[in-house]
Parts: sequence; structure tokens; C-alpha cells
Amino acid sequence: MVGLVAMRADVSSLTGKHPAHVFRPLSETLDRWAADGIDTAPFHAGVDDAERRYAGYGLAKMLPLDRVLVGCESSRAGAFGGFHHPDQGYRHLQMVAVITMHGPMERRTPECPALALLDLLRAYAHDCLHYGSRRRYVEVGGMPVRTQYGINYRRATGQSYSAADQCGSRHTRNLGVVMEGACDKEARSITRQTAEQFGVTEPSDSLGVLAFRDVTGTLTDEDARRVADIPEGGERARYTAALSGYERDVNRRYAYFLTEFAPGEEHECHMRLLAAIITGDVNDLGTWLDERHGPGTFTGLFRTPGYFEPGLTA
Repeated sequence: MVGLVAMRADVSSLTGKHPAHVFRPLSETLDRWAADGIDTAPFHAGVDDAERRYAGYGLAKMLPLDRVLVGCESSRAGAFGGFHHPDQGYRHLQMVAVITMHGPMERRTPECPALALLDLLRAYAHDCLHYGSRRRYVEVGGMPVRTQYGINYRRATGQSYSAADQCGSRHTRNLGVVMEGACDKEARSITRQTAEQFGVTEPSDSLGVLAFRDVTGTLTDEDARRVADIPEGGERARYTAALSGYERDVNRRYAYFLTEFAPGEEHECHMRLLAAIITGDVNDLGTWLDERHGPGTFTGLFRTPGYFEPGLTA
């Protein structure tokens, strides 16, 4: 705990990866946007919805707003931010989320405020679930090592509970992908409901359409093919490529996993997965899966044969 406290006191190692961006706490960012005339009510309403939902999964506390840093006012020409900006997200050791304002970042306020607020909501709702996921640490060589994260495990000697998926696979047997997919499915559902509540519609430009459908979880197969047609180059092109890759390798794989093992009960399975991720207890989820697929389904699906092999370090 002493090591973790020290890491959490100084997050410059994370913001330092983006020296061109100016980072401020999420609460300050929202206040600045509101002062500039942007209606931030959709974000706050979405957070209220998330808090109610997450309490049902066992999450007692949302990620504090002062532990979320939002980057904008970049000095880098052509900087483009949002959920798929590189080297951002929730970092458990520092207990902080680093995110960026969606759209062109050489600005104080977003170019498209409604879309930027939805993107911000999706990122925050997503990272709250990572923040609230059950974690266990042990000390190895004087450093904290995470051995449990939600329903995923790693031995102190290095072996991961589940193996990485093969490149291009439609399926997943990787607990990291399942957890990431579950968190994002829930976050996008909250964002989609908020967009509907406040009447936020798709922008008219191609990238705006893709981004809107991404944050609301409404991307189609045709959208994935249209990514290559985005005329902009540079960071915009890299952003759309990252968006497409994440949809393919995380969200589509998770959706297929639900149809594989919970056909007709996808939502029930999804909710049980989220509850297990927050509590770290797979017993209820395991029993539910066993009733449908036979004894030992969870272990059979995910545990690699080498998980209990002797590690390289003691």
C-alpha cells in the first residue's frame, strides 16, 4: 500500500507521455466548458444513470472526478483526441484516468460540443467500471503486483489465467477482452440512452458519423468498411483506424461471446459478468454457465494449461 500511495501521488509519468496537451481535472474541464456556454447537462444526467446502474452490480463509489484528467489546448498541429487517442485510459497503479477532448485538440472547447460530451461520458462510464473492478495485489521484490483484476487472474510468477486471442479471430477466450467488452458495452448503452434523452443526433461529416455511432454502440458492418473512405489523413486517419480495430477486436468479439454462450439470454449473461467483475466473485456466474453448458464451464473456457506451471521467478 505504501508503494501504491506513492504512485498515486504523482501522475506526471502518465501526462508526460503527452507533453503537447494541457491536462485538467474533469470537474474543472466541465466548469470551463459551461462558462463558455456549453450545456453539460447531458454528461451529468448520464453519470447519474451510470451511478444507479452500477450500484446494482455492487459498485459503491464512482471514480472521483479529480482522478480523471482531460487533455486539450494542444500545441501539436493536427492533434485529434477522443476515446481512441493513444496512451490513455484508466491506470490502476496510479488510480487515475487520462482522457482527451474529442475532436481537434488545438482548442479550449470542443469543435462539436454535443459529440465531445457523449465521448467524455462514454470514457468516464467505461473507466468507472475499471476503477470499481475487484483488485488484489501482492508484494514482489518490493513492488506491488496485481494478481486479480475483476474475474481475471495472474500469478505472481507471471502466468496469465487466459491466453491472448489469435489475430483475426472472431471468437474470444481471453478474460481481458471479455472484461473490456463488458465495460464498454455498458458504457455505450448509457451514452446511447443519454443521446436519445437529449435529442443528440449524428453530425453530418463522415468522421462525426462514425464517432457518434461508436460512442453509442450503433456501428454497422458497413461503417467498419467505410473507415478507409475517411478523406482526412494524419491523426484523424489514425483515430479512425484505432476505432475500427477496437470495434473488431473488443466489442465484436464480446458480442459474439454472448451469442455463443448465452443465446437469447445475452443481457442476463452480460449483467452477471459485470457483477462478477465488480465483486471479484465468479461463483454465481460460474453456476449460471454450468447450468447451461455443464460443469466447469468458466475454467474450461478460459484457463490456460500452463497457468499452474512453475514460473520463471520465485
